[in-house]
Order: sequence, then structure tokens, then C-alpha cells
Amino acid sequence: MSYSLAVDIGGTFVDVVLRAPDGSLTVDKTLTTHHDLLEGFFRAVDLALAKAAIEASALTGVVVHATTIVTNALIERRGGATALVVTKGFADVLAIRNEHRYEMYDPQIEFAPPLIPRELTFEIDERMLADGAVLKPVAAAEAAALASALKARGVLSVAVCLINGFRNPANEEAIGEALAAASPGLHVSLSSSVAPQIREYPRTSTTAINAYAAPIAEPYLAGMVQRLAAVGAPNRPLIMLSSGGVVGAETASRNPVRMIESGPAAGALAAAHYARRLGLARLMSFDMGGTTAKACLIEDGKPRVTGAFEIDRKYRFCEGSGMPVTVPSIDMIEIGAGGGSIAHVDDLGLLKVGPRSAGSEPGPACYGRGGGDPTVTDADLVLGLLDAANFLGGDMALDRRAAEAAIAPLARALGCGVAEAAGGIYRIVAETMAGAARAHATDRGVDYRGLALLAFGGAGPVHACAVGELLQSAVVIFPPQASVLSAVGTLVTPVRLDLVRSALGRLNHLDWAEVDRLFEAMSREGLDALAEAGCAPETVRLGFGADLRYFGQQNEVQVVFDHDPRTRRDPELIRSAFEAAYLALYGVTPSHVPVEIVSWRMTVQGPEIAFAPAASLASTPGSPKGERAVALWAGSGSAKVYDRAALAAGQAVAGPAIIEERETTLVLPPGWTAVVDGLGCVVAKRKRED
Repeated sequence: MSYSLAVDIGGTFVDVVLRAPDGSLTVDKTLTTHHDLLEGFFRAVDLALAKAAIEASALTGVVVHATTIVTNALIERRGGATALVVTKGFADVLAIRNEHRYEMYDPQIEFAPPLIPRELTFEIDERMLADGAVLKPVAAAEAAALASALKARGVLSVAVCLINGFRNPANEEAIGEALAAASPGLHVSLSSSVAPQIREYPRTSTTAINAYAAPIAEPYLAGMVQRLAAVGAPNRPLIMLSSGGVVGAETASRNPVRMIESGPAAGALAAAHYARRLGLARLMSFDMGGTTAKACLIEDGKPRVTGAFEIDRKYRFCEGSGMPVTVPSIDMIEIGAGGGSIAHVDDLGLLKVGPRSAGSEPGPACYGRGGGDPTVTDADLVLGLLDAANFLGGDMALDRRAAEAAIAPLARALGCGVAEAAGGIYRIVAETMAGAARAHATDRGVDYRGLALLAFGGAGPVHACAVGELLQSAVVIFPPQASVLSAVGTLVTPVRLDLVRSALGRLNHLDWAEVDRLFEAMSREGLDALAEAGCAPETVRLGFGADLRYFGQQNEVQVVFDHDPRTRRDPELIRSAFEAAYLALYGVTPSHVPVEIVSWRMTVQGPEIAFAPAASLASTPGSPKGERAVALWAGSGSAKVYDRAALAAGQAVAGPAIIEERETTLVLPPGWTAVVDGLGCVVAKRKRED
């Protein structure tokens, strides 16, 4: 064992976790520095090292990083000049999209403008057939002219996405080689490498996002690697991916589109870790930070992984209003309700919360950094759920008067008092999060009622019991280090890369030679990436899966196999696995219909990481350290306040109560009772009403 470090940059805070050789954890938080994310990164690193009284040279274990840099770049549209190269006749692919209306009966729906404008889209007179045969190769003169045109327009990065490029990359590679030779500093993203999958618009969108983010992500990751080496850290950092795997910084910088959901993915992995340690077959993770909240289903000790998601939706809850991304990602729902979410009164005079957020700059009004909008954190402070003098252990005092002043105009518009308006914000946030979690579970064929809820994030423990009550959760679990659990999650996942290749074909007429070729290509790519991250070939394990559908359907179901399909080459085994997954999702299987394979998937994974943080519990039950008035629950008056560090294993705490730790606050409403278990988790249950 050795010292390992994890840093998770969120929209409001940077979380850092330092694991010592004995399993003990040192944690801290600092505000996100949006103008320069590395400033906040190294400020957090310095805080953790200073607390542990060690130098960076002692970090002989892993250094893992989850970051929002790609997400921020896309949402803020602050990338440099990025071009798109397409087959002649396909220049409007990003504007036409897939011709679906995400709100069928709304004549005024809007789409975000294409990430790459029409004037930076270039056509190449080439053609690849659907079976991978080259009908028309790329002419050298045309490739040279393209390179000159890109230089003249000051293009920094280019996405190359040719029709049927996923079947045969030859023409895309020819363009890539010509551009690399003519402009060595140009970032080139080929769809055959970034997203080798069927469906033209999602593949183009994914490649365009990768190209747009590359000039931002590559220098950021390179700078992090260089500065870590400069301060004496002996090992190169690993980067968390959206799929829950981690890879080397060089691999991540080549495909930054895989990093979009890296922070939320880490939180889901930590939830899965605790599900396994607690022996729970199912639970729902609830991660509420300063900017958003996320929910994820954990089944059989693992989070679900999906093959596609959306980024930068025009309307947060409307599927189809954003940019599709076809890379593996942990399946979760993002809810526009974090501690910094701004409350307002809409045109109908109704109280709404989010999706706009105050973030860390300026932040909630109570932060005293110039923010004036009423936020969820301001409401929590006004209600008495937070201690203004003890936020971050007193290192960041909150301004209650500023919070009240921010909520006052809202209260006047609603015709109520400030405390009533704050209570309304608290309840609406809970309803919003519970409603989204219900939809997420129901859409996946899962009955959410009775599911355990694992609450974390800086604001998650404050609101978890209110959300759990609405979800009819059996228990609400507050793990140790709940506020920085996403950073902890980066330390529990092995080095891993998830890969996919499309090859449409009938299940009963598979070309196994083609299947062998695709799996061999994925295996080579995965082994190279894991070798870069320090994994020896003999420690690597392979996992297999596929996307299948019944013939005539538009959408497919992702299936994980318990064996390598190449060993038996048995279509009936594959069909059986598909129909089991289909039945679980839809409750019916039209078994008389032929089955199609759309894509093959492979997971390339390094050795499992042993992670058992030492529980630090008091030897004797702790007494309340005081009481605080809470203006939330009818007739409750005040709540007893406990220091979480003073609680002993087996100790019970009855609500209404507030349990404080340096980085977050646990809120137990009336009718709830919590017990501290041997792992240090605070497990809360609601009294059942007969």
C-alpha cells in the first residue's frame, strides 16, 4: 500500500481525497476556479498534502482525476475554430440532425445551433459503400486543397466523418494522414476512431464534440501531467471516463469526448462499491452537488452502462434537444437542482427552482462573493439546516443576512414570508429530484419503491430524506466522506476502457471472420491504452457484449455476455441473452421475429483495486452538541445537532436532528431514526405508519 490521490472538479467545488497506506482518508474541498481549472486542482492537492504532512513525492500510488473541462467547454461554447469534413452531399448533417421533433406538438421548439457552423464544413468527393468497399478513394490533390483551406481559415481542430466510415476507415485515414503531414499541429479526429458506429448523425455529432474539445483538453491534461511531475509526484495521472473506467492522460486527451461524464460516473462507482460492501442487490445513488443532482440505478453491485447520451440539451428534460454522444457512459439522469440552483417565479406566478445555477462564481448569495440570486443553499441556511459559522469547518463562513435578502423579493412575489419561501424552495427541489428519479427507474423497467437511497455530494445529505420519503425508499444511507464520494469513486475502479464497433447483420447469418476482426481491433486498442496506464498484459481481463434488436426495430438493447461469443459461435446463446434482457425491459419477447446484431462491445479491464477505507468511529456514543431552530417541519421547533465524528458504532439518533461534518450536513426529519453501522455509514429509516 502507498499514498494515492483523487481530485474531482465539479461545477462549484473541487474535491480531493488522499488515501494513506493504512486506509485512512484525508479529504478537503475548495471552490472551482473556472478561469483556470488547474489552479483549483493544485490548490486542492496542496490542502490535502498539507493536512497529511507529506510531500508530493510520497504519492507512489495512483493519482486519479475526474473533471468537467469538456462539459464546460461544450456548454459555454468557448472552443477555437473547429472544422468538419464530410462526404460530398452531406454538408448539412449537423443541421438536419435526425429530423426528429423532441416535442411533437410544440410548433416553437428550438434546437441549439450546430457545434460546427456550415461555413467551416468542407466536402470531399469520395465514397465508401455500406459493405466497406471503396467506390471512390480520396484524391491526393483534393486532400491537399483541403489542408490549405483549413490553414487559411485558422482552424485548430478538424472532425472527419465520411459516409460509412465506420465500416472501412481507409478514406478517413487518408485524409487524416494528409492533414497531419500538411499541418503537424492540427488536431484531427476521425469518426472511425472516435465513434465507429452506425447512424450518421450521432456519429458525426460525437466526432465533432471530440474535435471541438481536443484543443482545450489536450493542453489541460498535458499541463497537469507536467505540473505533477514538477512538484515531485512519481506517477503519471489517470483520468476517469464517462463509462466508469480510467485510462492514462495521453489516451484521454486523444478522445476527450469520453470524459464528459467523468465526475458523475465516479460517484456512481462509489455507490456501487458501498452496495457491494453493504450486501444490497439494488440501490439508487443520489448525488447532489453545487450545480446539479444525479441519480443512478445500481444493480448486482454495478451501475448500468449505456451506449449513448446527450449533452447540452436545449431543454434539460427533453430527450432529443441536445447533442447525441455515442460513447459508453454510466447510465444516469441529471437533474438541474444543486445547491447553487436559482429559484424564481415563472410567468404563471409559480415557484420554480433551476436549471440555472450560481455555480462557484459568484455562487449563492450567502457565499458573500457577489451573488444576489436566491439559491437552494440560501434556502437551506435560512431554514436553519446549515450552520453559518461551521460551513467547511468554519473555513468558509456563510452570510445569513445576504441569504435572507436574496430570498426576500421572491417571498414578496409569492405573498409569503422569507422562511415560507425558503421552505417552498426546499420542497420543490425534493419533488423535482424525486420525479426525475421515478422516471429514470420506470423507463428502465425498475420499480423504484422501496429502493435504498445512497446520498452523497455536498448538498445530497441535506435533502436526501425528503427525496427518499417521496420515493418510498426503505432506507437512506449516508456513507463516510459523503461530500467527496465522487472523488472516492475514482479510487475504487480499475483501469478500464470500453470499446464498440458496428457491424449490422442477422444473428443467424453472422460473418464470424468479420466478428473476429472487430474484436481483435478492439483488443489491440484496449491493450495499448491499458499498457500506457501501467497494466501488464497478463493482468488484463476482457468482457464482451453486443447491441441487438428484433428485425424491423429502430432501437437496440445492450446485452452483456458471460462468455466470449467467439469460443462457441452459437447464435442461440446470444439470442437467449438478448431475449432475457428484452423481457426485463419490455415485459414481452416476440420470439418469432429474427434478431439483428447492430454493434459488438468489449471491455478491457486491469486488475481489481483493493479499497477498504478505515472507519474512524468514536468509542462511546456522542451527545448532542446543541440545538438549532429549524423553520421547515410543522411543530418541530428545533433539532438536536450532533458532530458526526463523535458518533459511535451502533448509536441511534432520532429525528428531528442535524448531524454535521466538515464538508456536509446530514438532515433527519421528524419520524426518521438513524443508526451508525460498522462501516461508518449513517443508515436512516422512517417510522412506518400503521
